[in-house]
Amino acid sequence: MNEQLQTITLGGGCFWCLEAVYERVRGVVAVESGYANGETPNPSYEQVCSGRTGHAEVVRVRFDPAQISLREVLEIFFVVHDPTTLNRQGNDVGTQYRSGIYVHDAEQERVAREVLAEVAVQHGGRVVTELMPERGYTRAEDYHQHYFANHPNQGYCAFVVAPKVAKFQKTFASRVKS
Repeated sequence: MNEQLQTITLGGGCFWCLEAVYERVRGVVAVESGYANGETPNPSYEQVCSGRTGHAEVVRVRFDPAQISLREVLEIFFVVHDPTTLNRQGNDVGTQYRSGIYVHDAEQERVAREVLAEVAVQHGGRVVTELMPERGYTRAEDYHQHYFANHPNQGYCAFVVAPKVAKFQKTFASRVKS
């Protein structure tokens, strides 16, 4: 089964938000928060937050394409974040919060280009999501992993992450893990 699993890396603001959503998606087998597509090797959270490393906060989403397609993974992505705001999501501002799809192979790039083109039309051409191969990935520190699950009542989680999870659950009810 592991040979059939795929991994896609997504940046859509704070990684806690995307992680919390994808941990609830049927067909997703693992989600890991990290940093990608920057210049500093093995950056820390503090370095990434400085905006000087070039990294985006990302999640690596490992999924079973027999249960969920890459297209569906990306459709969820575009519902739970705003792909039209450059280097920000809500009050999170900086290049580390940019919208990005970081692919692992040519087929993923093909599918991502199709979905991105459709989303661009829906948003009147205002989409700023970058599409690039993943490079320089570093796993985020342990305390960032499963953050919402471990801290649901923390202020940011309650007021920013929880509404995104609720939006996913309402919009994609059939995709929610039971």
